[in-house]
Amino acid sequence: MQRILSISGLRAIAGDGLDPEFLTRFAAAVGTIANEGTVVLSRDGRASGTMVKHAVIAGLSATGVKIVDAGIATTPTCGVLVTHLKAAGGIQITASHNPVQWNGLKPFNANGSVYNKEEGERLLALLDSGEFNYVPHDRLGAVEVLDEPLEPHLERVLALVDVEAIRARRFKVVLDCNHGSGAVAGPALLERLGCEVIVLGGIPDGQFEHTPEPLAENLVDLCQQIPQNGADVGFAQDPDADRLAIVDEQGRYIGEELTLALAVDHVLAREKGPVVVNGSTSRVTADLAAQYGCPFHRSHVGEANVTAMMKQVGALIGGEGNGGVIEPRVGYVRDSLVSMAYVLDGLAKRGTTLSSWVSEIPNYAIIKAKLTCPREEVPRACELLQSHFSSATGTTGDGLRLDWDDRWVQVRASNTEPIVRIIAEAPEAELAQQLVDEASQIIRQG
Repeated sequence: MQRILSISGLRAIAGDGLDPEFLTRFAAAVGTIANEGTVVLSRDGRASGTMVKHAVIAGLSATGVKIVDAGIATTPTCGVLVTHLKAAGGIQITASHNPVQWNGLKPFNANGSVYNKEEGERLLALLDSGEFNYVPHDRLGAVEVLDEPLEPHLERVLALVDVEAIRARRFKVVLDCNHGSGAVAGPALLERLGCEVIVLGGIPDGQFEHTPEPLAENLVDLCQQIPQNGADVGFAQDPDADRLAIVDEQGRYIGEELTLALAVDHVLAREKGPVVVNGSTSRVTADLAAQYGCPFHRSHVGEANVTAMMKQVGALIGGEGNGGVIEPRVGYVRDSLVSMAYVLDGLAKRGTTLSSWVSEIPNYAIIKAKLTCPREEVPRACELLQSHFSSATGTTGDGLRLDWDDRWVQVRASNTEPIVRIIAEAPEAELAQQLVDEASQIIRQG
């Protein structure tokens, strides 16, 4: 059984851990925490979503909460709706970038952000104890289907940018939704911004046309479509549309790391404030913060950790290097719609091409790899790496990050998959790849 359960939520394979009984228990735990308030429920387009949804409704209803059904919606939309409706919480049914056989549950607190450490630990304790707040028949929760669930989200995003300036440019955009929930939101946003939109995978049915994580090797078709259609930019969303990868007008994949960098560059150019990223994010954001004279902070990896530090330091913007921009004025959730709006706003203000804008940003090579590795073996691997790379400064607490003056490598267990992630960054790709290969060899031998 490949059930992955953490304070961040649940992911499992349909028929192998993703079963109605456990889903109902998980939902009952969320409902107990919501204390007979309102819970927003939405899902991405995966085929297992209907089964999961009915199990979740049963658990929520049994604990007396009112359920607002937003249908197929993006993960950031769920977060926005929680705050818009002043709900007690939310659940997004999604397995993010995991393969099609996976699905999961991502809980939100009343602030419209993912559970923090204390909330997540309470949920896990409830699952262990089974002490759910089941109510009698006359207090069971009802379901209300929400009309136009996307509108509050669009309104918040559009308020951040110069809509008329973007419309005046009449951008041509190729958007790869890959049959995820971004298909219900991405085209709508781009059309509001006056773009000519070519949509790939525009039916949100979860029938992915390529491996769902928006990495270069999975976006070959999108990269080809840009020059073929004379488009200004290409965007690729993951299945729940909280992450965004970008392709420039030449059909060149510029990656997920630069999604956050472009957003930070655009925001800090007009307003100064603290920036927060996680320990696996490119140093380009640190360079940009220094360039604009703004405070810069690193949190542990994980959306909950990033948002917690953002709130602590009053961050203007933050996010993760996996293409996840977090804009507090929209919500404390990674948001591909914010990312698209900021890139287009930046292009409109600069009157230039995307490749030209990217050329002005500090340039590093970042290499990411992953190995199958039991979580309990990761601490030993970190010890071996610290010993091997003795000239580096080690930072523990979130796996191990090793820093030199001009490069770094991090090794940590994934919170969402049974793997260890290895990330290295250096001035040149060859050096970054060398660090990844060397770290991988040590882990395998250990």
